[in-house]
Amino acid sequence: MSHADDHQGTRRDFLYYATAGAGAVATGAAVWPLINQMNPSADVQALASIRVDVSGVSEGSQLTVLWQGKPVFVRYRSPDEIEEGRAVDVDSLPDPIAWNENINEGAPATDENRTLDEEGKWLVQMGVCTHLGCVPLGEEGDFGGWFCPCHGSHYDTAGRIRKGPAPRNLPIPVASFVDEETIQLG
Repeated sequence: MSHADDHQGTRRDFLYYATAGAGAVATGAAVWPLINQMNPSADVQALASIRVDVSGVSEGSQLTVLWQGKPVFVRYRSPDEIEEGRAVDVDSLPDPIAWNENINEGAPATDENRTLDEEGKWLVQMGVCTHLGCVPLGEEGDFGGWFCPCHGSHYDTAGRIRKGPAPRNLPIPVASFVDEETIQLG
């Protein structure tokens, strides 16, 4: 083998490596947008967790906020509402499960298992009827809680289904107090 043949082999090897490297970079540049589009968008990430100021909510009223594209009812319950909620026998409910993401799955739907605080003053729940996804009206219906006028589902003061076609209680999202005037959802 002559010196000229050795030089050609080295140049050929360089061209192969350069072409393979350029191909790898081009493939990565083409594939990255496909992989990146599977990540959640900025607006979804921003709504993953929100803080709600409840300092302006008076006893016996509620605040409705939008979280993850759905209404959430934040209710500051009156002593009468708490008493009504705690007087209900769980065995008499159509759905005896709490559906509270803050406690163990399958916990009974007692009033204490559905409220955010031990006193039972704060009830935070998704504002979407479990029948067909309508938004129930507050302080309505046969049980003083929420009423879905679309198909006639009645919820009590703890958001538990009591009458109508809805199969489940209104779900309780992940929520906690950050301080006395702020609740964090998510």
